[in-house]
Amino acid sequence: MFFMTIALFMHFLLRKAKSNQATKILMNMFVALFLLNLSFLSNESVANTNVKAACVFIALLMHYSMLTTFTWFFIQALHMYLWLIRQNVAITNYMRNITVFSWMFPAIIAGGVAASKGYKAVIINKTSGKNTRMCWITDPFIHYIVNIGYYAFVFIFTTGIFLMIATKIVQAQQIKVSDGRRNKFGKQVLTVLSLFLLFGLTWAVAFFSHGPMLIPSYYIFTVLNSFQGFFLFLYYYNIHKEIEGHFSNDPEKSCSTSTIVKSKINAVENVNNFPN
Repeated sequence: MFFMTIALFMHFLLRKAKSNQATKILMNMFVALFLLNLSFLSNESVANTNVKAACVFIALLMHYSMLTTFTWFFIQALHMYLWLIRQNVAITNYMRNITVFSWMFPAIIAGGVAASKGYKAVIINKTSGKNTRMCWITDPFIHYIVNIGYYAFVFIFTTGIFLMIATKIVQAQQIKVSDGRRNKFGKQVLTVLSLFLLFGLTWAVAFFSHGPMLIPSYYIFTVLNSFQGFFLFLYYYNIHKEIEGHFSNDPEKSCSTSTIVKSKINAVENVNNFPN
């Protein structure tokens, strides 16, 4: 949360005028992640007040923020696909459309759950014997369909785009080696890790929280996603420090701007520069 706050401060007060489509998408993701972490950290305290309205509100906010975060993971992968794979795609009011969709669609889902009175106080049993109160979804059917099912869909899509881009990165590096240029393996690894975080694939660890993997998956999930804001801040910082202005492909203008029409190899090389 601390590093996401710094990134938002840098963007809105220092660099907003220089932002491009990719940066705007990243900032929206930062806002969603910040709200998710804030509502999660506040949840137990609100639940302990035993105020029903407050409990419903914090559960609604946390659920909405989580769904919005998943949606921006999807948008990150979609934007990368349009920029890197398709390239010459024209979408009218591109940024406005994806922003409205990413913030309104989760609101409809969360509003539906709230209307069905699905948000209530939940008692969580600790291994130490003590109990913890939390405001969340009480119906397991709603949880599995709305949360697990929604992320599963996002995960399948983002994983497919991740594999496509990773394949093109490897192909681009092979061409560079065949041309006698230096192959920077470390940069490839950092590129793949950056995409892994951008697409929210670390959240998929929750799928393995069963049987003997239950406790290890909890630790892995918590560590990776707690540091997600920090690593994304480094990604954001390097975008502006190393290649400011290079990641400017905009699906809304790509067909009308001849300077954006590039080969796929050059596009992949630009991606390789991001994490540096």
